[in-house]
Amino acid sequence: MEHDASPNASLMQALANIALDLRWSWNHAADELWKHLDPELWELTRNPWVMLQTVSRERLDALMAEPQFCAKIDEIASRREWREQSSSWFESTYPQRPFSHVAYFSMEFMLSDALPIYSGGLGNVAGDQLKSASDLGVPVVGVGLLYQVGYFRQRLDAEGRQQALYPFNDPGQLPIKPVRQANGEWLRVQLKLPGYPLWIRVWQVQVGRRILYLLDTNDPANLPEHRGITSELYGGSPEVRLTQELVLGIGGWRMLRAVGLRPPVCHLNEGHAAFAVLERARDYMQEANVPFDTALTVVRAGNLFTTHTPVEAGFDRFAPELVKRYFRHYAQDDLHIPMQELLALGRQNTFDDAEPFSMALLALRGSCAVNAVSRLHGKVSRELFKGIFPEWPVEDVPIGHVTNGVHIPIWDSDEADKLWNDACGRGRWDADQKTIIEGFNALSDARIWKMRHTSRETLVNFVRARLARQIAGHGATEQEVEAIERILEPDALTLGFARRFAPYKRPNLLLHNPERLLAILTNKHRPVQLLIAGKAHPQDTRGQEMIRQWVDFIRHTPARSQVVFLADYDMRMTESLVRGVDVWLNTPRRPWEACGTSGMKVLVNGGLNLSELDGWWAEAYTPEVGWALGDGREHGDDPAWDASEADQLYTLLEEQVIPEFYDRDESGVPVAWVKRIRASLTQLTPVFSANRCVREYTEKHYIPLAAAYQRRTDETQKTTEGLLHWRRKIADHWPRVRFGTIRVDTADNLHHFQIQVYLDELGPEAVRVEMYAEPVTDGVPERHVMTCGDALVGENAWRYTASIPASRPASDFTPRVIPYHLEAFVPIEAQEILWYQ
Repeated sequence: MEHDASPNASLMQALANIALDLRWSWNHAADELWKHLDPELWELTRNPWVMLQTVSRERLDALMAEPQFCAKIDEIASRREWREQSSSWFESTYPQRPFSHVAYFSMEFMLSDALPIYSGGLGNVAGDQLKSASDLGVPVVGVGLLYQVGYFRQRLDAEGRQQALYPFNDPGQLPIKPVRQANGEWLRVQLKLPGYPLWIRVWQVQVGRRILYLLDTNDPANLPEHRGITSELYGGSPEVRLTQELVLGIGGWRMLRAVGLRPPVCHLNEGHAAFAVLERARDYMQEANVPFDTALTVVRAGNLFTTHTPVEAGFDRFAPELVKRYFRHYAQDDLHIPMQELLALGRQNTFDDAEPFSMALLALRGSCAVNAVSRLHGKVSRELFKGIFPEWPVEDVPIGHVTNGVHIPIWDSDEADKLWNDACGRGRWDADQKTIIEGFNALSDARIWKMRHTSRETLVNFVRARLARQIAGHGATEQEVEAIERILEPDALTLGFARRFAPYKRPNLLLHNPERLLAILTNKHRPVQLLIAGKAHPQDTRGQEMIRQWVDFIRHTPARSQVVFLADYDMRMTESLVRGVDVWLNTPRRPWEACGTSGMKVLVNGGLNLSELDGWWAEAYTPEVGWALGDGREHGDDPAWDASEADQLYTLLEEQVIPEFYDRDESGVPVAWVKRIRASLTQLTPVFSANRCVREYTEKHYIPLAAAYQRRTDETQKTTEGLLHWRRKIADHWPRVRFGTIRVDTADNLHHFQIQVYLDELGPEAVRVEMYAEPVTDGVPERHVMTCGDALVGENAWRYTASIPASRPASDFTPRVIPYHLEAFVPIEAQEILWYQ
């Protein structure tokens, strides 16, 4: 787009800047500009940058002659400038700015369909958190990959079989721009692959106040096979996957250094980016002239690893020979360590030469903080990683949780936005829960119900238009396309299920008893309609068969006008579904849903959840906000339990959901249903928001990690040297640490423990002695730090004492010794533990 010679060059530049700032994806102030430019193209693409590349110069010049159009550009540009300069939550709360930047590494980012570099949940989380970081002013810098084709697009043939399509992502049509060096040269980062260099081009995406950098190997200087490294998301061979992750982790950190950034905190969103741990250590080795173990000790303090995987099979693991091929020279020449030492960082059994290299283990061993993405997932993750911490109770495995949240402004409908504005004013997304509850209590049931009806009607219209376009593209007749206008009803109870089709998600649970489902759907007095969408991975034949079964059910039963399967599930479809459905269904096998943010998106729009007690719903559910499936226990893939839960699902729909929706007062309002909507809106929306999530990451992890990293990078290196000296002493002397005699007395409702501990050549300041008791019925374990008293005569032995309330038997408590250092993250940095036998 070149209009610099135009008298309106400044306005054209302002318009281009607006189009290149993806804030338009959640702030719709500029929508009327794009509609005015070309209404049909805007409706089809929702990509302002494509529109500026497509429309004619004459059309643009004509619009620039319209005072109203130019005034709107000026207004939006002024708002952008004001927003950049206005104070944010982060600046107001932390005026001293406790850290400069956080580097957020992720394999995918879901920001907009205009930038299709995402697959699903992981990208959704990354994109929503980056948007909230912009809103809150948290200085996060995104690092990802620019895919030439990204994740596959879905087409269903006449028999309901999935076909995978891979349209090309033309960089000139994407809202991105090359990163230029001061001399105008395109910034390119070089990596050494076996026998040849790899050039990586760097692109920039503006996301409100934040920047996302994307790395791309489609450089003409590369060998043809290497230009395609960043071609496809989650596709290709293990070797392609390894090189993608090498580009993301090592190339990503080098790119940050090339643009002048050295973030004190690296947030690894899943283990894909774990090679950043190695490159960050290498970078510090070079700068401070220290060996690898010192550098890793320093940079580990500033690394955060977020795991999203509830099953071990979900972690990326690579054959040792493949890792050796790509990292032998990197280990030897750059890290100056044996290859076996590098491989050990990614193995549970560090001495097993046959064990594959796990990216998750590298991320865990290279980070001082690790978190899961829901409370239940935290429990699952501690079980998954407990083998790395032998002898430690599973409750002490150092994995906490920060439950995911969604970026509310991008998922709310126009109708819901107006409702929230009426209830809470312009600061609706920053309002506290008390303000939200009071605001919604002031709204009538009729007002809330009107919003729901309008949203559902908008969804029905969207589905009809999308389905008509879908079947027309398959060669449907004009009459068949026209018939689409007669499917669905804007007044009927609308259920939604849109997820990746995988066996553990049980997308066909509703099909367990087709006759019973059919009776639910075709009840003339209380009709129910069902909207389904989702892709199965191209290699997942079972998931693809589940899609075919749904298509077969729709085409060969009387429910064809009540059930729709929408092909090519994408972000825009998600927006429409979550804004309009009445009930969001989610049926995974517990505990295999790490979080499941799709159900969070309906909250702001007054949609309700009927979900398995898994992921986020396990901590969100109460009887007044929705419905729960299952018994809160794990049953594996037992077919009998699947059948039992299918029956429970039908019963919930028949006896609770449907009657409550259709039980109306004299004015046609379902009072009990609206009461449930009000509870869900007010209690859950602010809690399961990305704003809450990013604030929690900032306060729980980013600030403490930045401070710890800063202490370890102190010029004197006193902290780091002290840690390394302590760690070496622990390793040398721990085998000879032992317990002596123990004495227990109970009096005055207290257990009085006294125990002798022999520390070899360790001082009492290097350890902590505790009385430990297992948790009682899903509670938390008891840990009581003992007081170090007098030294015993002779060997380096000390007397430790503790007095503990006698609310449980003294025999429940076991003495233990663990390493302790004020600056250490135990047990990540010291896994030794000694129990009294």
